[in-house]
Amino acid sequence: MYTRHRDLLPNGLRVVTIDVPHLHSLMLAVYVRVGSRHETPENNGVSHFLEHMFFRGSRRYPDSTVMNGLVEDAGGCLNGITMRDQSLYYTPIHPRHLEVGFDVLGDILTAPLVENLEVEREIILEEMMDEVDAQGRDIDLGNLAKRLVYGDHPLALKIAGTTKTVRSLSREQLREHHARFYTAGNMVVTAAGPVRREAVLEQAARSFGGVPAGGPISEQPPAFPQGGPHFLFVAHDESQTELLLSFPCVPEDHPDHLPLSLIRSVLDDGLTSWLPLHIVERRGLAYSVRAGMDIFDDSAIFEVEAACTPAKVIPVFEEMVRQIARLRDEPLAPEELDRVRRRHRIGLDFTLDDLNALAGWYGGTELFRTPETFEERLAKLEQVTPQQIQEVARRTFTLENLYVCAVGPAKGRAEAKLQKAVHQAPLR
Repeated sequence: MYTRHRDLLPNGLRVVTIDVPHLHSLMLAVYVRVGSRHETPENNGVSHFLEHMFFRGSRRYPDSTVMNGLVEDAGGCLNGITMRDQSLYYTPIHPRHLEVGFDVLGDILTAPLVENLEVEREIILEEMMDEVDAQGRDIDLGNLAKRLVYGDHPLALKIAGTTKTVRSLSREQLREHHARFYTAGNMVVTAAGPVRREAVLEQAARSFGGVPAGGPISEQPPAFPQGGPHFLFVAHDESQTELLLSFPCVPEDHPDHLPLSLIRSVLDDGLTSWLPLHIVERRGLAYSVRAGMDIFDDSAIFEVEAACTPAKVIPVFEEMVRQIARLRDEPLAPEELDRVRRRHRIGLDFTLDDLNALAGWYGGTELFRTPETFEERLAKLEQVTPQQIQEVARRTFTLENLYVCAVGPAKGRAEAKLQKAVHQAPLR
């Protein structure tokens, strides 16, 4: 088992320690409440650019090769991820070398040099090429869907930014963004593994105790357009069409969230779940299909996605909707609810062996709210009923709340045919 502690340094930095004594590795993670939702159309991409610059060197470690070598010699590997609502910096580390992980992560996040901008700028521009076609048009299904769902809200902004904004970002803008968001009140430091609380607090105070307290982060909640369904088709000459259905829904702290998590498992949690069974295994309409939720502090999106040959797009879409409609039309069978409950419990057990997931559960959630314990989640799990799942499905999966985005060949009136199928979807 594990023991969890939450402490507050004098500057307001939250420190979460998860002592898992039977393991032999340690995960050190720093969560920061900053991402593309905290940007403007003019500086879009600055959070992601800054993430890259942290690994270019810092005050105590100006040589990035030396910096990475220190961490790697301690069993680690420095990593960073920028998301729409947060950024994460982490490394596994041997428990005997906790100090090394704190030294390096603390220095790169508090005292970055922000140099060699032009080299890193070119790297980022190359990285962004995966999202555009030969003419520079955005063909990334996730970016397009977020723009369709969120409209002018900052959650619609691309994480990496645009070619124009990335080319224009200056050292001064990166410095300003760092000073504004990388403050103690906007960060959570987490250590998970066989580690003592006292040792973590000592290292956190030494490496992050001088971070300015900072003020609260202001975020505008999104407002979703009414009168759906909403539809976007981007013509792109490829062998497959990518299809994404999005339903805006409630965030994680809402009572409807856990039933939605179980609905996701009903639809996509192994080959015996509904979408893979009916679309892939029985009908061979696609190689893979997935259901998931993209969750933010004040909203979330339930997504169903597949890729298939253009001739199969309409049958794939219709089968997606048919399986979703089953959840609205009748209560879930008790044995099906038992199955997804059991999978959920097993997933929680597996999290105890996954330090990255365990750190995210307690440390990442701490950025936004007090995380629930596994015991609290299990107690709520037992209270979910088939009728509750049906009610949540009826509220969420409506035609007015449906956003459909597709990227693929436009031959044979593909766009018009799909749009017609969308408007005829049995979700009224």
